[in-house]
Amino acid sequence: MRYPQGGGLTAERQAFRERVRMEAVGMFADGRGSTEIAKELRVSVRSVQRWRQAWRGAGPDAIRSRGPASRPKLNDVLFAVLEEELAKGPVAHGWPDQRWTLARIKTLIGRRFHKSMTLSGISQMLRRHGWSHQVPARRALERDEAAVAGWVKDVWPHVEAPRRRSGPGSSSRTKPDSR
Repeated sequence: MRYPQGGGLTAERQAFRERVRMEAVGMFADGRGSTEIAKELRVSVRSVQRWRQAWRGAGPDAIRSRGPASRPKLNDVLFAVLEEELAKGPVAHGWPDQRWTLARIKTLIGRRFHKSMTLSGISQMLRRHGWSHQVPARRALERDEAAVAGWVKDVWPHVEAPRRRSGPGSSSRTKPDSR
């Protein structure tokens, strides 16, 4: 199953979804219909039908969460070590500038933990642990903020073309409007 955030569900979301499924089990026992349950729980009718089929086959335990599909490559202890390494900065690990890229983090994980991960897997792992990508502001070192602000205030209004006034006109590019 894919999620728009690109990763798995948080523990809270997993618990919420399990509660919804368990509510459905109670409604199955009451003899309520799939459409009614789907509307009340705000899920698809097909999901309710699948849950009902599993419930009939093996009882309420059949629709309980079985946890994540796979264990993470880096457990919480190893991720804490990775965070310490990331805090040291890229220069401490031999790169010439202070930018962490996914490729560099992949290399660091390979060197430090002898594990191989895909770039998207690294991105998802970082997001699950609360990291977000940062885009540095690219500013020249010589930039003078006061001069820029003055230019925008004084010069730009004279350089900028005046706005066209609204009025009758033609939508045709080849035939101008008749007056």
